[in-house]
Amino acid sequence: MPLALYALTAGAFGIGVTEFVIMGLLLEVSADLKVTLSSAGLLISGYALGVVVGAPVLTILTARWPRKAVLLGLMAVFTIGNAACALAPDYATLMAARVLTAFAHATFFGVGSVVATGLVPANKKASAIAIMFTGLTVANILGVPFGTWLGQHYGWRSTFWAVTVVGVLAFAVIALLVPKSNAPMEKTSLKHDLAVLTRAPLLLGLATTVLSWVGVFAAFTYIAPMLTEITGFSEAAVSPILLVFGAGLVVGNLAGGRLADWKLVPTVFATLLALSVVLAGLTFALHNAIAAVALVGLLGAVAFATVAPLQMWVLEKAQGAGQSLASSFNIAAFNLGNAIGAWLGGMVIDFGPGLGFIPLVAALVPLAAMLTALWAVKLGRVSALAPAAAE
Repeated sequence: MPLALYALTAGAFGIGVTEFVIMGLLLEVSADLKVTLSSAGLLISGYALGVVVGAPVLTILTARWPRKAVLLGLMAVFTIGNAACALAPDYATLMAARVLTAFAHATFFGVGSVVATGLVPANKKASAIAIMFTGLTVANILGVPFGTWLGQHYGWRSTFWAVTVVGVLAFAVIALLVPKSNAPMEKTSLKHDLAVLTRAPLLLGLATTVLSWVGVFAAFTYIAPMLTEITGFSEAAVSPILLVFGAGLVVGNLAGGRLADWKLVPTVFATLLALSVVLAGLTFALHNAIAAVALVGLLGAVAFATVAPLQMWVLEKAQGAGQSLASSFNIAAFNLGNAIGAWLGGMVIDFGPGLGFIPLVAALVPLAAMLTALWAVKLGRVSALAPAAAE
C-alpha cells in the first residue's frame, strides 16, 4: 500500500479524536463554562449536525478543486476549528467551533475514500478505504483515552490544543505524501452530480448505512451503564473493556476491507447479519462477565467490518460521476445513524423493556438494513437489464 494512504490515515486519526474525546470531558467542560451536563452533551449533537450539513455544502463548494487541495483545505479547517475550541471563552463559541470543525469531517472521508481507491489497483480498493478508516479505530483505542486523560489532568482546553497539533502534522504529511493532481474532483456539472443522488439504488445504499449504524450506536451509546448495572463491573473496569472494543474495531475494519475486495455484495450482507447476531448475543452475554467482554470485542469487530464494504458499495452505486458527493453523503449517513441509534437506545430505556434489552432491539435494525440492501440489489439488476431489453 502506498505511503499516501497512511497520510490519509493520519488525518482520519485527528478527526476521530476530536469527534469522540468530548464524551470523556463533559464534566470538565460543564464545570468550566458553567453550563449543565445536558448542555455540554449537546456539543456531541452539534458536531453530528455539522457533519451532516457539511457533507453536501463543502463537497459542492470544492467540487472543481484538485482533490489534494481539497484535503489540505479541509485539514486547515479542522486545525483552525480545534484551535478555536481551545480558545473558546464561552459555551456558544465552543459550540460554533465544534460545528465548524465538523464541517471538515464528512468531506474529508468522502474525498479521501475516492483518493484512496485511486491510489491502488482495482482488487485493493476496499482495503485502501479500510486503511484510511484505521485512523478512526486507532483514535478510539489510543487517541480518545489519552485525550481524556490529558483533559482531566491539565484542563479540557489542553486536549483541543493537542488535537490542533495533530491537525498540523496531518496537514504536513498529506502535503508531502499525497500525489499532486490538477484534475478536478468531478468533471460533470453540479446538476449531474446532484442527479446521481436521486438514483434509487444509491439512496437505498445510503439508507442501508444509516440503518446499520443505528444498530451499532443504540447499543454502544449505553455500553457503560449496561456493563456496570447489568454485568456488575465497576466503573474503573469500563475503560479497559472499551480497549477490547477498540481492538475489535481495528481487526474488523481491516478484515471487512479484505473481504469486500474479494466479494463486495456478499460481504455487505454477511457483515450486517453478523452485526445482528452479535447484538442479539450481547443481550444474554451481559449476564456473564467473561461473555460480556468477549461480545463487546466482537461488537467492535463486526461494527467496523461493515464500514469499508458500505463505503465501497456506495462508491460503486455512484458509477463514476458524483462519487465524491455520494461518498461524503455516506459519511453523513454513518453519523445520522449514530444520532438515531442513541435516540433509539434512550427510547428503549424510557418507554421499552429497559436497559438490558437495548442490544436485542438494536439487533433488529441491521436486519432491516439487509432488506434495504436486498431491495437495492434487485433495483440494480433491473436497471442493468433495462438497456438490453430496450435494445
